Amino acid sequence: MTDRSRKFLLDLIQQAGNDRCADCNNAEEITWASTNLGVFLCKDCAGVHRSLGTHISKVKSIDLDKWDDDQLKFMESEGNLSAKAKFEQHVPVSYRIPTQSDAKVMKEQWIRGKYERMEFMDPEKQTYMSGMKEGYLWKQGRDDQKFMKRKFVLSESDNSLLYYNKENAKDPKCVMRLEDLNVTFVPEKVGNYNGLQITFEKDTKTRNIFVYAEEGKDIVDWYNAIRAAKLNILKIGFPNAEESQLLKHLTRDFTKEGWLHKTGPKGSGYKKRWFTLDKRRLMYHEAPLDAFPKGEIYIGHKNQHFAIRIGVPPGKADYKFSFTLKTPEREYLFGADEKEECNDWVSKLKEIINIPLTPQDSLDSVRRR
Repeated sequence: MTDRSRKFLLDLIQQAGNDRCADCNNAEEITWASTNLGVFLCKDCAGVHRSLGTHISKVKSIDLDKWDDDQLKFMESEGNLSAKAKFEQHVPVSYRIPTQSDAKVMKEQWIRGKYERMEFMDPEKQTYMSGMKEGYLWKQGRDDQKFMKRKFVLSESDNSLLYYNKENAKDPKCVMRLEDLNVTFVPEKVGNYNGLQITFEKDTKTRNIFVYAEEGKDIVDWYNAIRAAKLNILKIGFPNAEESQLLKHLTRDFTKEGWLHKTGPKGSGYKKRWFTLDKRRLMYHEAPLDAFPKGEIYIGHKNQHFAIRIGVPPGKADYKFSFTLKTPEREYLFGADEKEECNDWVSKLKEIINIPLTPQDSLDSVRRR
């Protein structure tokens, strides 16, 4: 590459829209481009573009590859904003557009949807917007933790997501209310690139269902079908609410997950538990794929005598890097294996404790006690 060509491309990257990856909005290391689509990309998204094949996207390095004048002129005439207007003109408001930190399958299917399937140029290709979806997912058994193929059915009109544990079963094994459930991608936990966790409330307890699909498109379609159906259900239930507010209640990622050590209610020895921080619920499990948590701790506001601090009370047993969560009922003692992990848990819990309660938060706290 000549210095002139590189400077020309670097100047283009400084322009509005081109200064971030066209697909994941990453503002760092925009060192790649698609010469036939006219977009500037980060390294990770450029890798996905390569997998599409050169008949869809021709990827070049801004720093290492040779560029001819026609390619430079094309990049100047197109750019990320122009491509966005073309390839994203019909993105549903409920569709979750992935960012740099989101699951790889989300980013891959977003890119394939844009440039390979052209589904955001033609709403008829967006089958996940129909309010109905039926198909098979591999679901983990509640007791034996083996994954078995199960039929799932989503119905917006019935406000339900259900699954059957037998092929010809007349009645579903489980019925979940769409407006009450949450879905989040958990590929590392499930051990599958297309892993998804479904969380809902059953008899005032949190129930976790772990599934994966054989194809990346299928699991992302399930995810966005649930989001689309939930939005329409919420619009009916809250007709005066702003759509932007309702979008916040479609799905959520966990605030934090990981291993910690915790004492029992009588101050017994520390036991290793898998913790999940989900909004104001801190849940602990014996293993990451448990169907039910062993316990849940509600995290209220600091004005309700909730507090978090590094270390344990005097006279209490310590574990490596410890911290204490104080609630009106008791003090919970935790220990992390690494200092950074301890500090991160404390920081995130403190942030939640400092957030004022919403009416829904107050209702949830009463229902769970």
